[in-house]
Amino acid sequence: MKLMKDFIKQPLLAAMLLLLTACGDTEKTTEVKEVETVQKKKDQFVFHKDLSIRPGINFEVVSWGKGVDSVGGYLILMSDSLRNNYKSLSNERKGIITDAWNLDMDNDGNPEIYIELLSKTNVLDLNVYEYSGGSFNKITFPPLSSSMKKDYAGNDKFLIKDGDLYRTFPIVNPDNKSVKPDSLKTIKYRFSGNSFSSSVVEEE
Repeated sequence: MKLMKDFIKQPLLAAMLLLLTACGDTEKTTEVKEVETVQKKKDQFVFHKDLSIRPGINFEVVSWGKGVDSVGGYLILMSDSLRNNYKSLSNERKGIITDAWNLDMDNDGNPEIYIELLSKTNVLDLNVYEYSGGSFNKITFPPLSSSMKKDYAGNDKFLIKDGDLYRTFPIVNPDNKSVKPDSLKTIKYRFSGNSFSSSVVEEE
């Protein structure tokens, strides 16, 4: 009789151990899935930068998108915590946001928000907004002139020096687009009357 009882207990014990193991595996699987979900959420906002204008006033530039990196949208969020005033602007983008900054090139007290986009593999572009009168006003950034395009094949950079905006790029041979040794073209931009003008900086 005792032998029979021991014989019955062994399968029951094995079944209980198997059930406990299965429960433990389920808990582990759930934990892994939760961690993966959290990690995926971080990829929704691929760019974020906080631009401080003066105490209490900030502009935040946020880029988002799923799938193709060069397609998505962006937000500009204005926070005036001193006056409890909050504004926002949203727009679509074709390109990857690589940087953002603020300037007041015309010294009128209204900040300009510059959003730098990599529109092609090695070509940069700017989206510019001036915040004035409680709203965002889009400012058209001028394309390169036809004469400048002859020397241009990308790999440009935007620089800020002494409050002025510059764009530099290596000069290329118009026939085969090969870069000329030790050559660099620099363009200086001015902003006045809600429009840009540009001029080539001559080498000294």
